[in-house]
Amino acid sequence: MHPHDELRLIDCTEAEHAPAILEILNEAIANSTALYDYAPRPPQAMAAWFAAKGAGGFPVVGAVDAAGRLAGFASWGTFRAFPAYKYTVEHSIYVHHAHRGRGLGRVLLLELIRRAQAAGVHVMVGCIDASNAASIGLHQRLGFVHAGTFPQVGFKFGRWLDAAFYQLTFEGSPAQPVDG
Repeated sequence: MHPHDELRLIDCTEAEHAPAILEILNEAIANSTALYDYAPRPPQAMAAWFAAKGAGGFPVVGAVDAAGRLAGFASWGTFRAFPAYKYTVEHSIYVHHAHRGRGLGRVLLLELIRRAQAAGVHVMVGCIDASNAASIGLHQRLGFVHAGTFPQVGFKFGRWLDAAFYQLTFEGSPAQPVDG
């Protein structure tokens, strides 16, 4: 049996999933370089987070078990806040620590890719800590290419961190891009 047969993909809602998303994010903040953040986020931060996702029409895809518990989630947002970047998104994937290493990140990223193609996205960008070999490998296996590394742009856990950028370009998408 595939380890994720018991998991299903859903669209997360603030009412149902904000506490579980917050728990996953805060664990990543405290224990990894997946987020270049220092302090755990307070519960009220989730309202603004979900509002930004909703305003942008950005997906928040979750993987839940049979009991409805969130095992991981993925989303995308604005790459840079200038209009000409409108066909480019920056995505993120977070898997609950108890579910890591079993392919769930791949399932979530494949769903984001599917949705990006359907939405007419031209480029997906992932900013990955350069020491995160698992995430880099996953992105490369799914066709992302290294687009550059910014050395020593973050500082966490007493050391400088390098941010590696990986991108997936959907040629021919959107079909008719427009200025403005």
